[in-house]
Amino acid sequence: MQRQEFVQQLWLDYVHTHPDIGALRLWPLSAAAEYLTLVTLNYGPFSATALSSNLAHMGYRAMSHYAMADKGLLVHLLAPSDGSSWLVLAELQIGTLSKAPREAIEGLVRQSHPQDCKGHNLLCRGRPWPMPSWALYQQLQQAHPLAAWLAVRGPRLHHAGFDCGQLGEPLAVLDQRLKEVGMLSLQEQQNGVFTVSPLLDHRFYPTTPQKAVFADGDEHRLCLGGLALVQKHVEHSHERLADVLLPHHTRCEMA
Repeated sequence: MQRQEFVQQLWLDYVHTHPDIGALRLWPLSAAAEYLTLVTLNYGPFSATALSSNLAHMGYRAMSHYAMADKGLLVHLLAPSDGSSWLVLAELQIGTLSKAPREAIEGLVRQSHPQDCKGHNLLCRGRPWPMPSWALYQQLQQAHPLAAWLAVRGPRLHHAGFDCGQLGEPLAVLDQRLKEVGMLSLQEQQNGVFTVSPLLDHRFYPTTPQKAVFADGDEHRLCLGGLALVQKHVEHSHERLADVLLPHHTRCEMA
């Protein structure tokens, strides 16, 4: 799969899950996201190490890595070989979970269909394992919200982030437009995955909760992602916004 097709598949899956984002007409449809936040876990074929060769084949190169111990995450920042969207690959470190939830999520991963664990199906084919029970989802939610998210969604696109500078409008204006269509933001630097650098103004807008049918037939509405708007404090700086997205103090070296 070529990079353009991969991004297209990610986006189609994203707007199918979040139709309220697909329906937005607040900026040109041709405007590309500055970055795409993918969530995975460090286990089996879904670990960042296992995914790296496929992503490299599509022209993504690792730029930097960020350790967020308080969130149990290792975040990998990957840049494409052209000016398109960067990838923010947030990898849940399941070793930070206690025994019961860790074994539960490992059990789900082991039920993955082999065809969904390789090649172009990774990250854009949907959840590769059976839907968990509501009780298991609640157990994982208490252990770590992203463990519960992964159990329901699988390794996948969590949210897209847009650079207000590229959209041609200041954050305050776009924020007001999103409020007018019923999308309200969370606290400034939170997005449900990682903490954003204080060098940026940031808003995250959770999407409308969607109905999910669990293993025993229970139906519940869950918010499974959203949309981020980000703006540099100093617009004339030359770095890509994605390159300064994460807090500098969390940056780490990988062997």
